[in-house]
Amino acid sequence: MKNRFILGITVWFGAIMLMVLIPGSIPAKTTFIAIGTGGITGVYYPTGGAIAKMVNQKREVYGIRCTVESTGGSVFNVNAIMADDLDFGIVQSDRQYQAIHGLAEWKDKGPQKDLRAVFSIHPESVTLCASVNSGIKTIADLKGKRVNIGNPGSGQRQNAIDALEAAGFDWKTDLKTEGVKAAEAPGLLQDGRIDAFFYTVGHPSGAIKEATAGTTKVRFVQITEIDNLLEKHPYYAESFVPVKLYPAAMNDKDVPTFGVKATFVTSAKVPDSIVYAVTKAVFDNFEKFKKLHPAYEVLTKERMLEGLSAPIHPGAMKYYREAGLK
Repeated sequence: MKNRFILGITVWFGAIMLMVLIPGSIPAKTTFIAIGTGGITGVYYPTGGAIAKMVNQKREVYGIRCTVESTGGSVFNVNAIMADDLDFGIVQSDRQYQAIHGLAEWKDKGPQKDLRAVFSIHPESVTLCASVNSGIKTIADLKGKRVNIGNPGSGQRQNAIDALEAAGFDWKTDLKTEGVKAAEAPGLLQDGRIDAFFYTVGHPSGAIKEATAGTTKVRFVQITEIDNLLEKHPYYAESFVPVKLYPAAMNDKDVPTFGVKATFVTSAKVPDSIVYAVTKAVFDNFEKFKKLHPAYEVLTKERMLEGLSAPIHPGAMKYYREAGLK
């Protein structure tokens, strides 16, 4: 045992001396950062993965190692970033607006003054799926039905509530609401345990494909007459569900609705050098980034600076000025 111990010390000491003697063999200091996303069936998770991959490919240059976490969504990500539990997160543009202004879930906490925007990503449509058997053809038909509006802490939950209130519903009493995660809703719909569900998501979506491809026939329900909603909430915009992406759905044309944007945010506490490196990694690989998911097809570098209500982080701004984007 004693000989093994001595041998181990000798090997360890020799390894240390070798690293000292050989130039460049001492590992550079690595900064570990984490990105909060959403459910694994949505677009947030692969988006976070794509960003992390690009950052990690330059880890020898920037000394950054990036990981991705599946989370409960926008509200969770904002709160985790503010608590220093996450460094970056993907957040719906409406949630970014509400957090920086101290609205909705942040009404009691007040404005999240340290929240910083980095860039926006893909558009997301408030998508309402209903089983054909439920007889739901318009949003008004949701009265008395079993409807999943999304888990607490997700952006889609508030979107669903806004849509229901715009249609004249008291969402707490006029229908039977469920609060499960988006990834669980397609299975519940196919099993007949709910009649419909809301999901704010970029298209195409794996969860929506799952919902429409089962034995239970499913249709998308349009959400119209939203002028007052758009006027009241400036972060919303008209959108649509492209039915060509879901051939099994019982719709023959695109379905009008409204939507938001997915945005990439951080904290004012995150060093400028880190945010600069992450921003540069994405924008320097812009064409490659666009090809990673069909939802990114409409992206331009200029559009990725739209829909940001929190102040842009100085590290990101440094890159945008260098690139002539600001």
